[in-house]
Amino acid sequence: MIAQRARLATRVKVALILFALFAVFPPLAFALNDPFLILIGTRILAYAIAAMALDLILGFGAMVSFGHAAYLGFGAYAVAILSSYGISDLVVQMVVAMLGAAIFALVTGAISLRTQGVYFIMITLAFGQMAFFFFTSLSAYGGDDGVGLPQRSTLFGRDILGGDTALYYTTLVLLMVLFALCHMIVRSRFGRVLTGIRENRLRMEAIGFAPFRYQLTAFVISGCLTSVAGVLLANQAQFVSPAFMSWHRSGELIVMVVLGGIGTLSGAIGGAVAALLLEELLGMLTEHWRLWFGVFLVLMVLFSPRGITGAIRQIIGRKT
Repeated sequence: MIAQRARLATRVKVALILFALFAVFPPLAFALNDPFLILIGTRILAYAIAAMALDLILGFGAMVSFGHAAYLGFGAYAVAILSSYGISDLVVQMVVAMLGAAIFALVTGAISLRTQGVYFIMITLAFGQMAFFFFTSLSAYGGDDGVGLPQRSTLFGRDILGGDTALYYTTLVLLMVLFALCHMIVRSRFGRVLTGIRENRLRMEAIGFAPFRYQLTAFVISGCLTSVAGVLLANQAQFVSPAFMSWHRSGELIVMVVLGGIGTLSGAIGGAVAALLLEELLGMLTEHWRLWFGVFLVLMVLFSPRGITGAIRQIIGRKT
């Protein structure tokens, strides 16, 4: 128990360091005379929220969802659809996005969690693809081509998010709040039960816990948090399309979690940063960047199965 608390404290410190670095990023971008970096930073922060939400069920509940990008789509299309009706308030859009994601996650989880292993993965993938093709069929919102947003969301009736820097810091604040929420969940009785189910499902059933209820609740919470990331990504790009919720995007979220370190929360944030920075940097060097990204991922899994978090832990261990 003491060792577990020490690990959690270390992960919080890592997250605080990351948040401090995120906070000074916009001034650095202006110092480099490249404000476009702020948009890239906002995208990274939004995906960090999605990766952290996925890690909540993958790392602590052993639920490998291969359709989790569907909830990004629910968030993004909540912005597009509500904006078309003149509802541009960010809070309202997030509430609607989370409600839609909660209903979809409840149905998806109630069916998927009756299976395990590869069957669970395939059912979540199937539901994700159903959501993808549903939004592809919405011709009123561009269908497969997507639709542009007339403006970014407002906040309490004010156009506060019109500037890239304001949107960046809003996304950062939401990331910090949601990290605190996820950390509280992991440390709570609910989180400990969820981790126990991951370790030994039969034993948890034997002592009186119902794994299905706990896993379904975690699945719904994760879907809701991911939809928040979708709302932010729609504002960052000012464009919404079904590509937000393709199965490729779900695979990218899993890669971010694995790259950062499964079951660490802060590792998922770091994994999102590493994955998207590598994408940008390798993309500037070669059009075949996916090949070299794949090589890097293979080497990371071979030499540090616990991701970047595990690699840092190994380095610190050698020095001490």
